[in-house]
Amino acid sequence: MGFSLSPLAQQNGFRMEAFDTVGSTNAVALERAQAGDPGRLWVVSKKQESGRGRRGRAWATSHGNLAASLLLTGTFELKTAATLGFVAGLSLADALDAVCPQGAVSLGVDGIGSSVSDLRVELKWPNDLLANKAKLAGILLESTHLPDGRFAVVVGIGVNVVAYPEDVPYPATSLKQLGAACDAETLFLALSDAWQENSRIWDEGRGLAEIRKRWLKRAAGIGSEVAVRVDGSVLRGIFETIDEDCRFVIRDNDGERVKIAAGDVHFGAVASASAG
Repeated sequence: MGFSLSPLAQQNGFRMEAFDTVGSTNAVALERAQAGDPGRLWVVSKKQESGRGRRGRAWATSHGNLAASLLLTGTFELKTAATLGFVAGLSLADALDAVCPQGAVSLGVDGIGSSVSDLRVELKWPNDLLANKAKLAGILLESTHLPDGRFAVVVGIGVNVVAYPEDVPYPATSLKQLGAACDAETLFLALSDAWQENSRIWDEGRGLAEIRKRWLKRAAGIGSEVAVRVDGSVLRGIFETIDEDCRFVIRDNDGERVKIAAGDVHFGAVASASAG
C-alpha cells in the first residue's frame, strides 16, 4: 500500500508528494513554497534522514515511521499561524483514534501485556503527542516569507510508528511497541482526513477558542507539577491551563500565575531530573 490522501482532502484541493526516503519533509515543503507552490501540499515519507525537531534538534526516523509536512500559504498573521500546531495535535489524535485497533495486545519488556483499547493519547504543550505517558509524536512549525508578500507555513508531523529513539532523556514509544497494527500509510490517510475537520473549525484563527477547548480535553498534565525551561532558566509550579492565545499557564511556587509563550515542559519525576 502506498501513501494516499483521503477523498475529502482531495475534494478540498489538497495534494500530496510522497517519498520512500527523504532528507526532511519540512525542507522539501519549504523548497516547494519558494518555488511558487500554492500550498495545500502534503509531503510524506516513511523515512527521514536529516529532519529537524524543536530548537534545531535532529529528528531522524527509522524506515516505517511517518514523516508528514503540510505546506500552507496565506496572508494571516504569523501569530495566528503558530496555533496550527494545536490543530495538528488534535488531527493526529483523532487519526490515532480512527486507526488503532481495539483489543490488540503488546508485551512489554517485563512480559506484561497491555491492550490498545487502554491506550491513553494525550497532547503535551506545545507540540508533542504522548501515548501512555511516553512520547509518540512531535510537531514542528516552520515559516518563510514569499516574494509576493505572503508567507508560507509548514506543519511538520513525525510519528514513531515502528520504532522510537532510545537515546533521549524522556520516555518514548511507538505504535508497534504499543501493539497497534497500523502502518505509516494507514495513519497518514486518517491524518489527512482528520485535518479537514480541525482546520475547518480553526478557520484561519477565528475558531481558535473551540480548538483550545478541544485541546484541553486531551491535555497532558493539567493539575500536576511542572518545570518549564525558558531561555536558560527554569520555572516550576502547577500546570493550570492554556490561555486564549494558547500560552502555557502555571501557578508558580509563590502563588503567581505565569503565562509562557515558548519553552520546554517537563512533568513529575522528569521535571526534577531533566529541567533542573
